[in-house]
Formats: sequence, C-alpha cells, structure tokens
Amino acid sequence: MTDTSTPYHANAADNLRSARNLALVVYALQVAGFFLGGVPSVIGVIINYVKRGDVQGTWVESHFRWQIRTFWFGLLWGVIGAILVFAYVGVVILAVNTVWIIYRIVKGWLRLNDNQPMYQN
Repeated sequence: MTDTSTPYHANAADNLRSARNLALVVYALQVAGFFLGGVPSVIGVIINYVKRGDVQGTWVESHFRWQIRTFWFGLLWGVIGAILVFAYVGVVILAVNTVWIIYRIVKGWLRLNDNQPMYQN
C-alpha cells in the first residue's frame, strides 16, 4: 500500500509557499509604487485579484485582502487629497495617506515574514 498523502501535502506546502512569495512580491510592488509613480502598485493589485482564488482558505488570503484594501483606500484618499491640495487641507490628507500606506506595507510585510495572517479570527 502506498502513501498518497505525502505528495498531496508536499504540493499543498509548495502552493502555500508560492502564495506567500506572491504576497511578498506584491508588498515589494507597493513599495516600488512610491518611487515609480504608482504603476507597480496597480500591477500588484491586479496580481491580487488574479491569484485571489489560489489563496482562498489559507492564511495568505488575509494578506491579499490587506493589500487590496491598502491599494483602494490609498487611491481614494490620494485622489481626495489631490483635489483638495489647492485648499491646503489636501497636503495634510496626502501626508497622512502616505504615512498610512507605509504603515500598512510595513505591518503586512512583517506579519508575512513571521508567517502570520493579518487578522485574528
């Protein structure tokens, strides 16, 4: 009798490792977005949406959700700040938004490094 569970578990472990590495790439793309005009961040969120089904049910799924929300809320407040920049309040909004995005990238990256999900259920 052969043990068929080993290849399955090895494959599941490989898939989880691949998903974790992909989340790491997206965090790196979010960082690169600060220096390259946001295009890498757009690529990152596209990766999140395309690969979302592959991470469903794993702890990496919470990182994908975190990254997607970071992108969309960062974009929303970036647009609001840009519109209001002439009223000077926009400068404050843009500064706070930048700090918030950096915080979310760093927090997510650190938790990913520790193999921890973003949320505790």
